[in-house]
Formats: sequence, structure tokens, C-alpha cells
Amino acid sequence: MKMVDLILHNAEILTMDQDFNVFNPGALAISGTCIEAVGIESEILQNFSAPTLVDCKKKILMPGFVNAHTHVPMALLRGLADDLRLDVWLMGYMMPVERQFVSPEFVRLGTQLACAELIRSGVTCFADMYYFEEDVAKATAEVGMRAVCSQTVLKFPTPDAQFYEESLEMSRDFIMRWKGHDLIVPSVAPHAPYTCTAEIIRATAALAAEFDVPLHTHLAETVVEVENMRRENRMPVIPYMKKQNLFDAKVLAAHCVHVDDGELHTLYHSGAGIAHNPSSNLKLSSGVAPVKRMLEIGLNVGIGTDGPASNNDLDMFEEMRLTSFLQKGFSGDPTALPARTTLLMATRLGAQALHIGHLTGSLEIGKRADLILVDIDPLHNSPRFRHDPNGTYAQIVYAAKATDVKDVMVNGKWLMRDQQLPGLDEKDLLLHSREYAKKIDQFLIHRESSILSKLVAIGGTSEEESFEIQLKVRVDDPKPLIDRLLASDIEILRKRHYREYDIYFFFPDVEQGILRYREDEFLDELGKIEQVRSRLTLIGPTSEDKFEQEVLLSRSRYLAPATQSPRFYREYFKPHLEKVIEKDRMRYLVRYKEVEFFINFDHITTPEVGYFIEVKSRTWSRQDAEMKSQLITELINFLGADLNEATSDDYIEMVR
Repeated sequence: MKMVDLILHNAEILTMDQDFNVFNPGALAISGTCIEAVGIESEILQNFSAPTLVDCKKKILMPGFVNAHTHVPMALLRGLADDLRLDVWLMGYMMPVERQFVSPEFVRLGTQLACAELIRSGVTCFADMYYFEEDVAKATAEVGMRAVCSQTVLKFPTPDAQFYEESLEMSRDFIMRWKGHDLIVPSVAPHAPYTCTAEIIRATAALAAEFDVPLHTHLAETVVEVENMRRENRMPVIPYMKKQNLFDAKVLAAHCVHVDDGELHTLYHSGAGIAHNPSSNLKLSSGVAPVKRMLEIGLNVGIGTDGPASNNDLDMFEEMRLTSFLQKGFSGDPTALPARTTLLMATRLGAQALHIGHLTGSLEIGKRADLILVDIDPLHNSPRFRHDPNGTYAQIVYAAKATDVKDVMVNGKWLMRDQQLPGLDEKDLLLHSREYAKKIDQFLIHRESSILSKLVAIGGTSEEESFEIQLKVRVDDPKPLIDRLLASDIEILRKRHYREYDIYFFFPDVEQGILRYREDEFLDELGKIEQVRSRLTLIGPTSEDKFEQEVLLSRSRYLAPATQSPRFYREYFKPHLEKVIEKDRMRYLVRYKEVEFFINFDHITTPEVGYFIEVKSRTWSRQDAEMKSQLITELINFLGADLNEATSDDYIEMVR
């Protein structure tokens, strides 16, 4: 008889292994952190002995749930901004609040709070994506949970990094420190195609491949994301990401709501895992993912809750039930996604989607002892019928609740016994979370009087730009400069001619920024109007750096469609001052030394200020900005403008 550390017996065991073995009555033997044996109770007790035997009292013994996609620190942002579109929710509320409040302390508290909720709902492993992921990992490991922790990388400034190079370096350091940890699998997370440049995607994929760790990202979540990708890059999301070498890494792709059959096959052949998030997708009106088709193709599809701020809970029972029902409802087939398959997604398939199926997700010899005990005999799950071998799966998926989870073990250690959490002080966590809520409330109440909040309220910010590198030089006559550009070997990618009518709204509080209403008239070769576009731009308080020759790294801006008249915005925002600028602009998009620049030849006609050449380019990093600043001065010198006439002032600053 072999000695082990612990034996669980008198249980109905759902192994969720390849053969879906069920043992009733069953027993499971544990040595250290791993499963030593699982099978019929009589056989296990005959062949193994242990100092501790646990009578499971006929409860369901099964693998713990794998929450395939979440943002656990956002437990502190639960209910912050509900019933909004994704772009408004993200750009108008989440990101501003995160920039203000997210810190290592915030992340640690939010993670602990989320872990308590996850454990109570039977989750033993989760895939996280957030900022200060080092602190997420530390807090998770201290609690004793298993997680794939992914350091987020974006093209925007984030709470833990000003430029993406910093985030990338943090990711590298994080991976090096945590790779090989018993509970934490480090990962890198390029947030999404619309929040990352092609360079960021390639760099993060290369990093993940270098260390053989997962890469966690959001893909094809909304119709807007897909449409923008087709318009800007002339291809769907998945082919675009493949072009950027994303699938060189072990990808965990959250959402994948709007993907066609070809894209699904690309994901399958690349070995990518999918995290399906039904509640979040419905709440944010993102749509319903084709899960049934994903499984038919052979993809590893797990189930995630998404973050507590977009769900608003971490309840995997709710997600399983919704996953199954949605596929039945949308397919018109009540047999679609049966309970056993759904439970498989929440366990073994979820672990495989996270690329850790060799560690967890099923009760098999050699895998980690990550398991839960579930009582399926309460009032809401009674009576119980035995004729259908799949009945137990149905009971768990369709009728069981998080409150039915009685015990949770991870890595051979009890995290919850008889619904008590010895490793977490829940009262203390709730107290500190309420303190954060008060601070965030005060911040948001103040913001309700802000121009940004008012902008969001009437249509929402559609995009948050990052930084722009630019230089403006006064000229007497732009024609010689244009002639030299046209006569040079500089590649001209596009030429546009338009008139711009700008109304600037100023407010007593300069921290509110300046709101600009712009109407663009696009002109053809004959000077006739061929298209008109209107938009609003909230120019934030100045946050800029200067390089040599007055080259400027400029402020971030928020954009929104202008669907109303200037009179409407004047009455709605109630500015205390207005200024009007009209200009004629000839714009060239050029490629100079393999870098794209916009060259604007501007004539400011109202008020009459004169002629300028302006060269600008988007930038997402300090290194990139420094390189482009040098090229801009080179380019202006080449075209013949006098750099002594350079200015860092915006046109509005010249006329104000």
C-alpha cells in the first residue's frame, strides 16, 4: 500500500478527462501538489493510505473552473460606469479613472478582492490582463490561486508606463522573474489591435515566443473594431494580426465575436486558444461569438467572465449557463452546446486555451490538485434523476450556483473549507474597497462638471490619440517649397486640398482644455467641394515636451463626431470665449527615409496671419519621437524653409 498525503473519498468524481470518466463512489489521492491516483473508491482505499482522509459526503468532486479571461483588479471598479458603449465606457470612464487611481496598492487590493470572489465560485485558475501585473501575481500567489498573469502593453500612456517601450521592458522583467513559478505563468498582453501599433504587436509576439510563454490579447470584439480594421488596413482582424506575426506566440484571444470561418481556421492552425465572454459581450452590446462553430473546427475555447467592471461579477456558473443558452438560442438547435461540453469549456478546454492544459483543467494522474467540491442537493437543484448519464453535468451547468461550492483546493492546498476562506480577511477587504469607492466617487462627481464628461454624454469619444511630433515654420510663399517637394525623389503617398473652418471654445477653468469644432471642406482639382466632414476635438491641458528647433511632442486629444450645429455646441457647453480660424490647407502624406510624415502648407486667412509649413507625425514612444524630430528638421531644411522662423505655438495661440 502506497502512502500519500491526502485521500478524498465518498465523492461523485467528474474527471473531465479525455474519456469523461466518472467514478461514483470515487476517491482521489494527493501527494504534495499533484494527483497521485483517481478512481473507484474501493480500489483507491485498497492501494493507498494517507494520514488524512476527507469524507466528501457524496458531493461532486471535479476540477476547479478556469476563468479564461478577466482583469481582476477591476473588482474595485465594479459598477463604475454601466450601460455605455464600449468606446465610451473604456475611453471616457475606465481609462481616465485608471490613470488617476491605479497603483500597486490598488492592484493588490483589487486582486485580493477578486480572488475571494473567484474562490467562492469554484475558480481555481484565471487568466488576467492588467497594469502592475507583478503585483497581481504576488497577491494571487499569496492567496494560493493559479493564474496566467499578463502585463499589458498599449500605445497610450498607462498607469504604469509613459511609453510602450517601458511596458515592454516591464513585461520582459516580469517574465524572467516569474517563469517557472509553481502557481503563476507570466505572460505579455498587447491589449488589442486598436490600442497597439503593428510594431507593438510584433515586439510582444517576439517576446512571448522568446520565452515560450502565452500572449494574451483582445481580438475582434466589436463590429466597429472589425470595420475600422477593414477600412484602415483592407483586411479583417485575424489576417492583420497574422501579418504582424502575432501567432508566432501561444495566443490566448479574448472575445473573437466577429470572425468568419476563414479566420477561425487561421486561429485553429496557429494553435490559438479562445476565451469566450458571454456576459460582457452582451452587456456591452458586442454580440455573440460563434462558439458552436469554433468547437466544430476544433479550437480550444474557454469561458471567461471578463473584468468585474464590464460584467459585473466573476461567477462562472452564470457564464456557463449563458454560454450554453446563447448558442442554443442563436442556432435554433436545443442540442447545441450540451451541458457536458459547456462544463468542458469551463475546465479542461479552458486550461488548454491558456496553454496550461498539462498542469490543470482535469482530474488526472500527474496534474496539479486543483479541485472543488460542489453540493448539488440543495432546494434549487432537487430532485435528482439518475437515468441520464449526463444528468450531473446538466445539474451543474443549468441549476447549480456559486453558493453550492463548499470546498476549493489549489496545488494540493485548501483555499476554502466549508465555505470559509482562512487566507483572506473579507471584512477588511470590503472596508478598504469602500474607501477607494469614496475617492473615485469624488473624482467622478468633479468630472461631471468637466467638458470631457459632457462630450462623452452627447456622443462619446470615438478615439483617444496619443502623442504627435510636429514643427511649424512661417514662410513668405509656400510655392517654392511645394515645387521643391514635387521635384524631389521624396515619395508622395497622398495629396489632399481642403478648407478648414475652426471654432475654438474656451472655458474659465483652463484644466478643462479647449473644445474645437471643425468643418473640413475637401476640394477637387478644380477647387470644388467634393466632401464635408465635421468633428469635435477636446484639446487637453498642455502636456508636451520640446526637442531641438522647436520640434514639439504634443498633447493627447479626444475626438468625437460633430452631429449638431455650432449653435447647439455653443449653447450646450456654454464657453466664455470663442475664436474662429479659417485656413486653406494643402496636405501631402509623404515617406521620407522610410518614415511617413504629413506636410501641411497652410494659409491662415481668418484672421490674416500668413503662410506656414507644418510637418507632423504620430508617435508612440520616446525613442521614436526623438528620431522623428531629427527627420522633421532635415525635411524642412531640405524644402528650403528658414528654421529661424520655427514656432511651437498652435495657430489658436497665435491669434488668441
